[in-house]
Amino acid sequence: MTKINIQQMMAESGVAFGTSGARGLVSQMTDQVCTAYTLAFLHGLGLAKPGQKIALGMDLRPSSPVIVRACAAGIRQAGCEVDFCGMLPTPALALFALAQGIPAIMVTGSHIPFDRNGIKFYRAEGEISKADEAAITHAEVELQAVTDDVLTANPLALQQYRQRYTSLFAADLLTGWRVGVYEHSSAARDCLRDVLSALGADVVGLGRTDTFVPLDTEAVSEEDRRRGLAWAAEHHLDAIISTDGDGDRPLIADETGNWLRGDIVGLLCAHFLGADTVVTPVSCNTAIEASGLFRQVIRTRIGSPYVIAGMEQMLAAGSSSVVGFEANGGFLVGNDLMVEGQRLAALPTRDAVLPALAVLAMARQQGCKVSALLSGLPHRYTASDRLQNFPVANSRALLDSLQSDDAAYQSLWGNELGAVALRDLTDGLRLTFDNGEIVHLRPSGNAPELRCYAEADNMERAQALVTLSLQRIAEAY
Repeated sequence: MTKINIQQMMAESGVAFGTSGARGLVSQMTDQVCTAYTLAFLHGLGLAKPGQKIALGMDLRPSSPVIVRACAAGIRQAGCEVDFCGMLPTPALALFALAQGIPAIMVTGSHIPFDRNGIKFYRAEGEISKADEAAITHAEVELQAVTDDVLTANPLALQQYRQRYTSLFAADLLTGWRVGVYEHSSAARDCLRDVLSALGADVVGLGRTDTFVPLDTEAVSEEDRRRGLAWAAEHHLDAIISTDGDGDRPLIADETGNWLRGDIVGLLCAHFLGADTVVTPVSCNTAIEASGLFRQVIRTRIGSPYVIAGMEQMLAAGSSSVVGFEANGGFLVGNDLMVEGQRLAALPTRDAVLPALAVLAMARQQGCKVSALLSGLPHRYTASDRLQNFPVANSRALLDSLQSDDAAYQSLWGNELGAVALRDLTDGLRLTFDNGEIVHLRPSGNAPELRCYAEADNMERAQALVTLSLQRIAEAY
């Protein structure tokens, strides 16, 4: 037996909690680290009961099967039973665990580079909270040797997830439409094709690969922008649907192949569902408030735990229909809702399939193209990108100087953006200028990256603000 102090292990291994689970380099995520985290989750939160089933799933990263083996060993060492659900989208595992009333562990690094991976934890009630994270990180556990047992996948989780959407919408919803699925290495690629086909769409598979693609729905690459335009023209598509690696963040293009911003997709989905309360991070487009479509909009820090906490507060305060979404498009349903006369069960974790289908359903109901759905929204446009391999220490030093030193602001942007009207420190630094334009800088919680979000009255200006800001920062550091 080996005794492990989780805080000490975090410091030595470099595998620590970010905005969504414990993440680190694959080389750091040894059997011992992954088994220890699993035991700390089960013992630290009081979930380790004899015979307790724990749902376990993974994405398509090449490192995920090895990490799953270590997590399964930890589950068994805690006296629990492994309910292995195989390769599937994160929201499918979460939905299954909620329905079964059991905890869950998902091995995924989401959209971060393939040389990294992560472990995401769920109580029977849903994602763990920040308080739960603290309990895990302060745990001490005893490890046995990791055994290499054979895991046989239970198909029920994927079946339930597909049924959630095939039963919600009419079987002819997408009849007559050609929908492209940018498959790449997404854990949702086959499930997404199945659902779209079941709803009547002529599905065209695009870009499938066995090599892991770290698709980031908040920072779409120039290559993927070109692909979207080319695919739409070549295949005469009505829309293109994709997700990030673990299928909890959508990427949706209109009939021209232009990718929609995730927060605009979230706005449309919330409107389609008839939500009265929206909970969303401070980084999302201010068109959400300006649209006037929702009784109240609550802003939070970035990360699903903060959105979930905000949703729970609004439900406790008496809101009747509460949803949440992030700038990446991941959509959360806080309570059971009625949609087109059908019950949609709560799913308070990021999901990519619901917002994608909601956008397509809205376009079909209104008899218009997907691009036309944006015409009635306020003219506020957001863009984002990131500096990769940008040390966290540099990010913190930059934000510290910009928060307190006008000279630092002037040296970075000069007079090109005008005077600062408001500094918002909710998460990172969000600067609103006198002309209404916004630049938001924030270190990533998952990787050594600095993210930049910008908002303006047209897309070209928003993108120019991001490009200018990141270029100046890169030159300065």
